[in-house]
Amino acid sequence: MKRKFISSGTHWENVVGYSRAIRVGNVIEISGTTAVDGETIIGKDDAYEQTVYILKKIEKILQEAGSRIEDVVRTRMFVTDISRWREVGEAHALFFKEIKPATSMIEVNSLIDKELLVEIEVTAMIQSK
Repeated sequence: MKRKFISSGTHWENVVGYSRAIRVGNVIEISGTTAVDGETIIGKDDAYEQTVYILKKIEKILQEAGSRIEDVVRTRMFVTDISRWREVGEAHALFFKEIKPATSMIEVNSLIDKELLVEIEVTAMIQSK
């Protein structure tokens, strides 16, 4: 099957050897996404705001891949402080309350920058018509 690569244009994609997202057939995998806009971290010390920003970014990536948020079947949320699960969960519900994808919320020691509180990966499957 043909692969469609979706790039964010950051130099890290070549340094690390990854794509922002990849579509193979009707499956779309989106790499770990954080609340970074260029060099700016959005929502410093606000897990809710970071999560909303991330999911809006993911929604745009899905559109670029020919999909939509309703096609998401799996989310993986990595958080640096599990005690803030409610903030992250409520932001997640803004997008997925009716869709109800399978999900995980996993506490990690840290992300690539100490001010990042959340990183999210997504799997989507485009429905055949």
